[in-house]
Amino acid sequence: MLKGIAASAGISIAKAYKLESPKVEIVKKEGDPAKEVEKFNAALEKTKTDIEGVKERASERLSAEELAVFDAHLMMAGDPEFAAQIIAMIENDKVNAEFAADTVASQMVAMFESMDNDYFRERAADIKDVTYRLKCNLLGLTIPDLTSINEDSIIVAYDLTPSDTAQLNHFVKGFATSIGGKTSHSAIMANSLEIPAVVGCGDIMSAVNHGDTMILDAVEGNVIINPTEEEIKEYEAKAKAFAEEKEALKVLVNAKSVTKDGHEVELAGNIGGFKDVEGVLKNGGEGVGLFRTEFLYMDNDHFPTEEEQFEAYKAVLEGMGGKRVVVRTLDIGGDKKLKYFTFPEEMNPFLGYRAIRLCLDRTDIFRTQLRALIRASVYGKLCIMFPMIATVKEFCDAKAIYEEEKAKLIAEGVKVADDIQVGMMVEIPAAAVNADNFAKHADFFSIGTNDLIQYSMAADRMSENVSYLYQPYNPSVLRLIKMTIDGAHKEGKWAGMCGAMAGEENAVPILLGLGLDEFSMSATQILNARKMVNSLSKAEMEKLAEEAVSLSTAEEVLELVKNRVSK
Repeated sequence: MLKGIAASAGISIAKAYKLESPKVEIVKKEGDPAKEVEKFNAALEKTKTDIEGVKERASERLSAEELAVFDAHLMMAGDPEFAAQIIAMIENDKVNAEFAADTVASQMVAMFESMDNDYFRERAADIKDVTYRLKCNLLGLTIPDLTSINEDSIIVAYDLTPSDTAQLNHFVKGFATSIGGKTSHSAIMANSLEIPAVVGCGDIMSAVNHGDTMILDAVEGNVIINPTEEEIKEYEAKAKAFAEEKEALKVLVNAKSVTKDGHEVELAGNIGGFKDVEGVLKNGGEGVGLFRTEFLYMDNDHFPTEEEQFEAYKAVLEGMGGKRVVVRTLDIGGDKKLKYFTFPEEMNPFLGYRAIRLCLDRTDIFRTQLRALIRASVYGKLCIMFPMIATVKEFCDAKAIYEEEKAKLIAEGVKVADDIQVGMMVEIPAAAVNADNFAKHADFFSIGTNDLIQYSMAADRMSENVSYLYQPYNPSVLRLIKMTIDGAHKEGKWAGMCGAMAGEENAVPILLGLGLDEFSMSATQILNARKMVNSLSKAEMEKLAEEAVSLSTAEEVLELVKNRVSK
């Protein structure tokens, strides 16, 4: 048995499909520059075509958010500077194309990995993925085609690239990887595809042979290789019980999210575009708590026009059939870049020119989005929220632009809904502390815990070295959440949460007790959260939350929940 991290819940028993990619061995040779440049250009075009093909096959199953990684890969493969450096080396040093490609790629990876921020580290991973495919094409090596799997299998790999996970078909019953965590690309993809995944399994590649029988327990985070008959029977029963429990949750699809003592909350879904609406509704979502509009921009080669955006927002609002849709205005910058817009060079882009800061500077971009949203408002129940708000003035300035565009549209004779709510993300500690003053101006709050936690703890949540500081249950974080909710309620406004914490089993009881009105999460988490809400007493959870915020450590808070709430 190997122990790993349960990244996407489920239990599977199947044959191991050991994903071993071709070994690329690069040898420096002298080459005819003209022939080598021709070979390089042909391989580069094939690489682009391969990536486009993977993206096209994946588009049937993945959301806009998940597909965005392939656009980053295409942008990398189409970067003229990258190609120019390789061609220059071929021509100047008279070397073979694969050696030049490997040398330039290695230099770029080393440079990007040495830069101290997430965006550049992620670009290093993209360069590795793209140039590996390029080098295979130059050497005539065949990358495994996972779409050809035609029997029930569990993928075993050192890691799965986005290209790999996009190729997984219905025969793939789960996967186990040597490295990775709950927020890695492969884990996110597994949750989206609703297949079990255990990541961070260490030396699993040495322990497993192709064709071995495997049990993948992605509830406890265990992998059993060549199990006994007794173990197979035991886990067949567990898998059946898990499937029955998942099926039983479907009775809650149309149920209300109401506690034992009659307190009702809203459970909503986070989406990246229209394709995700079906998943929210299928899983009993009572609304959309976060529509990430940046994917309309990231999946484009230009700033989307007012008409393009209007159609996208209209489709989502109509698709949700009158249920509340909270749309976050453009949140780019930091790790979210555009291929057609140059951001200023900054030491720490996560704390720099991004989100509302960019929109208040480039009001032309902001006004186009607001006009499209306001026009679409008549097709559903629209809420607009501004991200990365730090000061009351920022919020008021953004809202003033919204009011101007709304007045212009009305003057133009355009029909506009009269019940649009305008709120804000609370993800900066300064905003949480000042929530009571913000609530005088905002119609609602949505707490973005992913950023709120890392800003509060001064700890990059993607850094393994300080990962221990990413503590959703730290009392200081809970107090900021309490300040936000109390500030909203003081002015008669509602408070929601769209960060990862909203769907966590141990967080729901505390958040319920703190008075959170709306919980927005991945669609697949909604029914489980509803089952938990229905089993709890609001009055009892208020006592739990009061005790939790008075504790000293995250460990004490988790122990309190574990002892007080029966799973």
